[in-house]
Amino acid sequence: MAEEQTIDQQQSTWEGIKQSLGPGLLMAAAAIGVSHLVQSTRAGATYGWALVWAVILANFFKYPFLEYGPRYAIATGESMIEGYNRLGKWAIGIFVVFTLGTMFAVQAAVTIVSASLAAEMTGIALSPVVWSGILLAICILLLLSGQYSALDGAIKLIMVVLAISTVVAVGGALLQGSTQQASVNYFPSIWNVAGVSFLIALMGWMPIPIDAAAWHSLWTLERAKQTQYRPKLKESLLDFNIGYIGAAVLSLGFLALGALVMYGSGEEYASSGAVFASQLISLYTESLGNWAYTVIIIAAFTTMFSTTLTVTDAYPRVSRRMLEVLMPETFNEADNIRLYRFLLVIISLLSLGVLYFLGDSFTLMVDLATTLSFLTAPVLAYLNYRLVTAQHMPDDCKPKPWLKWLSWSGIIFLTAFALVYVYWQIQF
Repeated sequence: MAEEQTIDQQQSTWEGIKQSLGPGLLMAAAAIGVSHLVQSTRAGATYGWALVWAVILANFFKYPFLEYGPRYAIATGESMIEGYNRLGKWAIGIFVVFTLGTMFAVQAAVTIVSASLAAEMTGIALSPVVWSGILLAICILLLLSGQYSALDGAIKLIMVVLAISTVVAVGGALLQGSTQQASVNYFPSIWNVAGVSFLIALMGWMPIPIDAAAWHSLWTLERAKQTQYRPKLKESLLDFNIGYIGAAVLSLGFLALGALVMYGSGEEYASSGAVFASQLISLYTESLGNWAYTVIIIAAFTTMFSTTLTVTDAYPRVSRRMLEVLMPETFNEADNIRLYRFLLVIISLLSLGVLYFLGDSFTLMVDLATTLSFLTAPVLAYLNYRLVTAQHMPDDCKPKPWLKWLSWSGIIFLTAFALVYVYWQIQF
């Protein structure tokens, strides 16, 4: 216990920081996907600057609950899934139900976005379901062959390209001036059924669902095994903050692109995935010029594919750990590779089934997944807070008072907007 109580007080080193980098950037790769490429640009294209506050507040109030993932893993040496089980069967039960209730819609949503960009990039006009099947098959083969780590390094490089491109594109749009025809002081109302529904969908994955904290705790432990180095708490949280803050800033960049290039132009965001992909790339080419098309379509697809690959890996990894925790007599670590591979294929096939039944209802798919994530967010936020303030958590690694206050403010914020959504759905 004495060693654990000094975790937060240990000094970081440059070598330690380099060894710790990875899980936070992996989280950013997962985040800069649907919530950014789709929802943030839709927000700007449809409502101009009216939803900037929603993007900022969602990023702000979700921060502690996602930060608790690496905090808990470093402090205790176990994932949050074991932690939920420590809290009681009620806690692990809630997490299992919420995970099973959202995983297939989430994977289907990120896959169809990747499929739409793949069709735009290659010019091969296959159906969205066929393209989704191809991409999921590639993800499965990569994860089964163990080549994910090499691809992950390339993805991080492409993410840097997309981030720089987005910043430059926003700057170019600002210099050229907005295409808005409406008054600068006018913002369309969001306080109607369609507006509130989109508001909840926007904040649902902004910047990433709260259950990603459990993913992050698993990635943190895997990174420690890979490097044979147990990061100090400060080092792990620095890795988290780099990824989180970067994702938050970029979400505002995508909203700005939608507001500056599309809002007020008379062009509406398409519900078809194929048309969406073309619109997304035009946001860049209209600001940077047609020369940027090839770079941007490759960067956008690779970034979105990284999200699909990360999610394809995360859900079997989480599901395997849930089975090991709930049924240790049946599932043990000796079987975990075979179990992971089995779950990898089954979950992907079921997600493809969801896509088959919903077809090319692109925005419906995305809004369904993001709304489900937001409605479960208040409960998961409370679970994460309970976990990092539990008795078995080392005292010096528990959240500071300011983080506790932010946590309670976040729980109130998430609960209030979930109730607003339910109210609007019932009344109207």
